[in-house]
Amino acid sequence: MIAENTQIQMRKGILEYCVLSIISKGEIYASDIIAELKRAELLVVEGTLYPLLTRLKNNGLLSYSWKESTSGPPRKYYQITEEGLHVLHRLDETWKELVYAVETSVAGRNKPNEE
Repeated sequence: MIAENTQIQMRKGILEYCVLSIISKGEIYASDIIAELKRAELLVVEGTLYPLLTRLKNNGLLSYSWKESTSGPPRKYYQITEEGLHVLHRLDETWKELVYAVETSVAGRNKPNEE
């Protein structure tokens, strides 16, 4: 149970970074963001993604535009803003620092079933 809670918190912690990274590749629809996250095995549901997208938009990191759809109502497509790109670059640096810190911390450690 403790490991599961920690795993959940670790995934939540990187979700915003991953979403900004995905959107930085180009204009994208929310269901396509979910598909990208699933492909990366960072499973997320709409109930998690939409509040995150709203928060990022309200913080000026994303914008969106409505586009007509051939198969239903208009769709909201997200784009990263200049401020969002600035934040993403800072998160890139933080990610590199965290990867180094974790890899350095666990280097040489025996795995649970090794002795």
